[in-house]
Amino acid sequence: MMPAFARMGGAAAAAGRTPRGAGVKRTSWWQWAVVALPAWLGVAPLDAGAADAVTIHVATDGDDAWSGRLAAANADRSDGPLATPRGARDAVRRLRAAGEQGVEVVLHAGRHELAEPLRLEAIDGGTPDHPVVWRAHGVGRVVLTGARRIATFAPVVDDTVLARLPEAARGQVVQADLAAAGIADAGTFAGAGNRPEVFHADRPLPIASWPNEGFATIGELLGDRPINDGGLPGNAVGKFTCETDRLPAWQREPDGWLAGYFFWDWSDSRQRIRSVDPAAKSIELEPPHTTYRTGQRFYAFNMLCELDRPGEWCVDRDRGLLYAWLPAGEREVTVSTLPQLVEIAGAEHLVLRGLLLEGARNSVVTISGGAGVTVGGCRLRNAGGWGVVVEGGVGHAVRGCEIHDVGEGGVMLSGGDRAGLVAAGHVAENNHVHHYARLQRTYRPAVEVKGVGNRVLHNHIHHAPHNGILLNGNDHLIECNRIHHVCQETGDVGAFYMGRDWTMRGTVVRHNLFTDLVGPGHLGAMGVYLDDNASGITVVGNVFVRASRAVLIGGGRDNVVENNLFIDGAPAVEVDARGLGWAASMVAPGGIMRQRLDEMPWRTPRWTARYPGLAALLDEEPTAPRRNVIRRNVSVGGEWQRIEPAAEAGVVVEDNLVDVDPRFVDAVRGDYRLRADSPAWDIGFRPIPLDRIGIVADGWRRFIPEE
Repeated sequence: MMPAFARMGGAAAAAGRTPRGAGVKRTSWWQWAVVALPAWLGVAPLDAGAADAVTIHVATDGDDAWSGRLAAANADRSDGPLATPRGARDAVRRLRAAGEQGVEVVLHAGRHELAEPLRLEAIDGGTPDHPVVWRAHGVGRVVLTGARRIATFAPVVDDTVLARLPEAARGQVVQADLAAAGIADAGTFAGAGNRPEVFHADRPLPIASWPNEGFATIGELLGDRPINDGGLPGNAVGKFTCETDRLPAWQREPDGWLAGYFFWDWSDSRQRIRSVDPAAKSIELEPPHTTYRTGQRFYAFNMLCELDRPGEWCVDRDRGLLYAWLPAGEREVTVSTLPQLVEIAGAEHLVLRGLLLEGARNSVVTISGGAGVTVGGCRLRNAGGWGVVVEGGVGHAVRGCEIHDVGEGGVMLSGGDRAGLVAAGHVAENNHVHHYARLQRTYRPAVEVKGVGNRVLHNHIHHAPHNGILLNGNDHLIECNRIHHVCQETGDVGAFYMGRDWTMRGTVVRHNLFTDLVGPGHLGAMGVYLDDNASGITVVGNVFVRASRAVLIGGGRDNVVENNLFIDGAPAVEVDARGLGWAASMVAPGGIMRQRLDEMPWRTPRWTARYPGLAALLDEEPTAPRRNVIRRNVSVGGEWQRIEPAAEAGVVVEDNLVDVDPRFVDAVRGDYRLRADSPAWDIGFRPIPLDRIGIVADGWRRFIPEE
């Protein structure tokens, strides 16, 4: 077999290191072509890594029996690149065992379809001076995928199946045998981790659903298990009416599902349909049930009778058959198969760079334990779970990545010792995360940060149903992020959200831009939502533009809101005293707040020195807000503040500039810098580095996306 780089005269190959004792490495014209030419053309550089690194090459037409080295253009073609990432991993292990310090794996252009997740362990890592680097070649697109191609579709000839299809779909919908395509497990729709999906032209195709756009609503609740949560009546039976004429067709569907916001606008779930009764206009769901409320939203999916548009699909999971109305033009589709794409466990000083990673049913990349792992300059997309999940370890980073069209969140950073207040030092920096949370709609943010001492910097986050940044833990830094058009489908939510724990203190939310936030559900959306007595948070130097209720302090204490710009807030700042009212049970002895307080060693010297306000918590009235400070802010347009009377004693409001022209440079064009003659300087307002907010060009990315 002649590999692709040989047919091209070596023009797509990178210069590798000559094996020890094999002579002096020569530089030929093809080596210049792949190293210098991309930079000359203005495309992504090859990033050849350390000069003394041994390079292992992988190509789709390579061979795992070869060495992985590239020879000169006129060399014997019985050797060359490896065929698979797994083969490369094993080659790296051999090199490291032989004493090689610097090793890199270069993946050449093409679609590298993984038969199993690529698992990298402690043995696969490097050192601070010599990390092990897995990177794209730099010429052409390098794709690592866990999806399988569906090469063969057949007409639907089963009369019972044809009868279930809408009339317009008969003759249009085709079927494929998943097992014949190498997909033994048709997956589940119940929860995260094994959701099947179908992709075409690099985009996820919509599953057959009703209604095609938007939601239906729950009618009358049926059953005798009433509940009343937060003053809202409902039940927990899983049976209700719906005004629709679709129920007779649903009776013939064996695997129909509902997805929706069945009680709260901030909590979604998926449940299988047990039965429908057209005469009663009722739907009954299989247990386990959640809670349900009249007027709440849902949609139905995975029923042949609703496969009524080009691009839609559904799956008969029992028979392993995929049904699809294929889009016009190129008809090749893929189906996600692997649970994860890359699993990194216990490794240190390892880099994934410049790769396109896709096609997992769960998360694309998982990192557990270890230290100093970086996912940089990669595109992660078309997966059922998260883009990157970091759990434990120290100093891991996700930098300069594009993350979109994932079923859950973008990046999860979890690490650090809360009891000892020891930082993990993880970072999510300079990433573009958008159009996420496609499948699990709530509490799947662009970035979730947990533990102690992690950073979320310079990310551009937009277009999602729920949170932009979700926070748990202590001493995190949320800085210079641009967040807009999130919380689009939910209510009582925040673009930045945390709450219900007095001990999660020390986080700084600084120099971020929050714009265009409107939640359609009950209670709408907030910019920074310090929910349910969240305390000890500093919100400083941010810009809020049309951010609904821009900052909401929900009964907490020791929060500082300082030096922010509020433009058209509704209101800009709100403080309530919920612990003295409807949330009193949370903060009372035995309540969730006391339980979480007791889980932390908050009376120890380390904690009392770090958080003096927490030390005195139970000596005061813990149900009441205390020591919240709102000062030196600028608010123009909309409403300035809304402070519940019971909270007024616990809030200091001072030196704010309200409803006075702040003299922006050009507010019409979104330039909210303050002119030299702004009256804000007179109250001690400090400049906000607007030019540093959002994505910046650096060594991990060479361009800044507009949206």
